[in-house]
Amino acid sequence: MTEVALYQPEIPPNTGNVIRLCANTGVGLHLIHPLGFRMEDRELRRAGLDYHEYARVAEHQDFKALKAARPRARILAFTTKAQQRFDHFEYAPDDLLLFGPESRGLPPEVLDAADACLRIPMRTGSRSLNLSNAVAVAVFQALLQLGADSLD
Repeated sequence: MTEVALYQPEIPPNTGNVIRLCANTGVGLHLIHPLGFRMEDRELRRAGLDYHEYARVAEHQDFKALKAARPRARILAFTTKAQQRFDHFEYAPDDLLLFGPESRGLPPEVLDAADACLRIPMRTGSRSLNLSNAVAVAVFQALLQLGADSLD
């Protein structure tokens, strides 16, 4: 099944929102260290509204550890720098949707290691979407394209 990975997330409420999204869609979540917060953070819990227990969350020490844990996954890096639109891409069930930290996005070495780089279109001159919003848009695009039978 499609899964999400957050590379070095920095803002607890964003990660909490993604945890809630993953719990409600059945999508697994991978958190790549270092994190900009502790998993016990009050803001993380509040944003996730205690959905953490319903989400499948795995933590990884670094990007290399994530790749070792999911060796057959196709890594799809979401970045404002990509040419390929996310809604013109053919998703597969084992895809891993990768998102970077809020303040800086994914570093070049991670983008280079991805199987594809995708972007969510925005108005010219816009910097980026909120991390949790971008994850939600991408997750639903992938799930709807793949059938999303588990959501009904």
